[in-house]
Amino acid sequence: MNRFSDTASASPLTNPLLLVMVLAAFTSVLNNSMVNVAIPTISTGLNVSPSLSGWVITAFSIVFATGVALYGRVSDSYSFRLTFLSALVIFGIGSLTCALAPSFGWLVAGRAIQAAGAAAIPSLAFGSVARLFAPGKRGVVFGTLSSAIGLGAATGPLIGGLGVSAFSWRVLFYGTLTVICLLFVAAWRFLPDLNAERARQPHRFARLDLPGGLLLALGAAALLFGVTAANHSGLAAPQAWGALLLAAALIALFVCRIRTARHPFAPPALFGNRQFLSAAAIALLSQAAFIGGGLFLTPLLLINQLGLSAFETGLVVAPGAIAVALLAPTIGRLSDKFGPRPVLGISLTWLLCGLLFMSSFAVGAAPWMVTIALVIASIGYAGVTSPAANAASKALSPEIAGVGFGIYQLFFFMGAGSGAAVFGSVLTARQQQAAPALNPFYEGAAATAAFSDAFLVACTAVLMAMVLLIGLGRGVPASPASTSTST
Repeated sequence: MNRFSDTASASPLTNPLLLVMVLAAFTSVLNNSMVNVAIPTISTGLNVSPSLSGWVITAFSIVFATGVALYGRVSDSYSFRLTFLSALVIFGIGSLTCALAPSFGWLVAGRAIQAAGAAAIPSLAFGSVARLFAPGKRGVVFGTLSSAIGLGAATGPLIGGLGVSAFSWRVLFYGTLTVICLLFVAAWRFLPDLNAERARQPHRFARLDLPGGLLLALGAAALLFGVTAANHSGLAAPQAWGALLLAAALIALFVCRIRTARHPFAPPALFGNRQFLSAAAIALLSQAAFIGGGLFLTPLLLINQLGLSAFETGLVVAPGAIAVALLAPTIGRLSDKFGPRPVLGISLTWLLCGLLFMSSFAVGAAPWMVTIALVIASIGYAGVTSPAANAASKALSPEIAGVGFGIYQLFFFMGAGSGAAVFGSVLTARQQQAAPALNPFYEGAAATAAFSDAFLVACTAVLMAMVLLIGLGRGVPASPASTSTST
């Protein structure tokens, strides 16, 4: 069955499928946020330099970016249930590899395997909502998924800090493996096969268009690697500009591929749909500002400048993430009632105010001021995630919901990765210049002026997202049938 859910319950307490998706989304985010706070301990335990230990995060990010769109396309042509179960197996193998890793190389390999499985979760979770819930009922479900993501981000640093302090960093991966095993049993029991009527569809592998998918995935991975390399080594470094040129070439080849292939990886009309592109770009920019800017810069500020521990930093960050978890479902329901655009407009304004407050007053002040700034920004971010996904879903027909949300999640994820690199570069450049803060309202110490500037640049990403609200309207759903250039 394909759309049995126009009347399905929007509560995970009464909808087993939604419960599995919510727990999977929570686990994938928890896995990452736990590992982030364990990096210093991992660096010491495996005797690697702090700069090299960053590959624990980078390897996961690159492979995740490579896989997120591919899984969405696979779920359009193959069994949703089998795809999800296979991804959980890969996720579990990666977790076990990390837990048993005898060396740093094995740990990085395990993180890459983890990402190869975890990449399925966002595209399949959000894509299933677009298939199973009618327009007008999706916002609250997207909000529930966003709430799980916020809760994972909130509890990850606390659980990670406690686990590392009480046991070792390996216990984090054993814990993830345990949850994945439970999820596998639940998914085996409750997930339906959303593509039952396509089980005997001819030329399914050809329709998958693996070459097109690989061009997109590798182009995204090269772009993320290039931006990250530019952050660490500068744009003039060969690995930075070389990766960026490679990314441009691969994306250009992808565009040519979907215009000429008989069964393109994604319909060209999808990339000409203003509603979808505006929603995806808003998601990218808001992710860059909040995750890549706010949540990446804040731990550096608290630990390196204010001397807080990893656990204390988690306590400062947690209230904002809890705000996301509590507010996201309600705001998603509002986007169903009033439409995504007005809700996004108000939410982006809140996000801008939070980041501007951080740049102007919280940077260099007491930690409780940082908490207030993050809570304000988090209220805004909670109002962006589900309405933006809701707006994107209005531009997708059920036949391409999987690949559509895979590409949407690729934008979403690239925002976080590229934002951290861009704002990290701004921070480094301003620290080297040792110049006064650009923000005229900043009156803090000179030592933290560079952080004020980095948060100020993050504000510009939010302003760009606000301009893109113009592109959100009713939206005409893109579908395979609209690919007039296919032959």
